[in-house]
Amino acid sequence: MCFAICLHVVYNRAMIEDEIIYLTKAIESLHGAESEYINGRYHNCANRCYYACFQAGVHALTEAGITASGTRATWSHESLQGTFARELITRRKVYPAEFRDMFARTYKLRQTADYTRDLVTEMQAARTLRRVRDFVEAVQTQTEGETL
Repeated sequence: MCFAICLHVVYNRAMIEDEIIYLTKAIESLHGAESEYINGRYHNCANRCYYACFQAGVHALTEAGITASGTRATWSHESLQGTFARELITRRKVYPAEFRDMFARTYKLRQTADYTRDLVTEMQAARTLRRVRDFVEAVQTQTEGETL
């Protein structure tokens, strides 16, 4: 029984179109963050929140026709932040200014969660989760016309 279910999941994931792979990853990371928050694992919640934000940002930029440059053609953390704010908030006004510091704030909290002795509090995790949920929903609405 488990074998059939596992194959079904792998088969369905293999069928995900390239155009929405990062949105799919963002939603999965967001669901992971929600689960971690509910279970009191605030450091993991912060980590998953950042990656939900990052993956949604990649999807938004890709949908806008903006791709990473360089030899590896992948987004660095800094490049994604700057390009998203400059192109999709300031220039094209696709997303509201409230998302301008989204990447920097979630990145900083992830750094705290993953690399310092400081603790991520329930309040920090809750606020970040709420903001990231709003961000992922905005990206999904803008690019797909539907929400989570």
